[in-house]
Amino acid sequence: MIQIDTSLEAALDALLLADASALDGKDMQGWLGNYAEEDAASYFCRSVENTEHDLALGFMYDDCRARLEDRVTFVNDIWVGTFQDYRTRHFVRRMRYERTGASTVEMRSNFSVFMTAVDSGMTQVLAVGQYLDAVRVGRDGSLKLLSRRAELDTSVLPRYLVYPI
Repeated sequence: MIQIDTSLEAALDALLLADASALDGKDMQGWLGNYAEEDAASYFCRSVENTEHDLALGFMYDDCRARLEDRVTFVNDIWVGTFQDYRTRHFVRRMRYERTGASTVEMRSNFSVFMTAVDSGMTQVLAVGQYLDAVRVGRDGSLKLLSRRAELDTSVLPRYLVYPI
């Protein structure tokens, strides 16, 4: 018989929604707040094709907490006004999860992200793929992303990426 932990599932779904909401709202501090405050916290974004061929080349490669913090600084302070801005809308669905330790959960979720260019108002698919997440469970039961790999089925994007997927 399969054991279902409804409180853990609800907390995982809330984490997915908090991350999508932060990104759709261009709240980069909120996005960073979804990650564990550990040096090992990371975010990678690459095509599934590169993953299948064991190529480390990716769209974004933030391999530690300091690089996540740098991404927030670049988006909020350095790149502002230097790119054609766009809005995103994330649709995310948790597909499976598994406790891998007392304080970790691995989760796989499917996503699609639509983007609308601010100047033209045209909407198109930005990317489709899956998130492969390692989630840290705090002593108080809170959940934070320890690592996220956004594996894109989309190998050619319609534009450059400024915001994480």
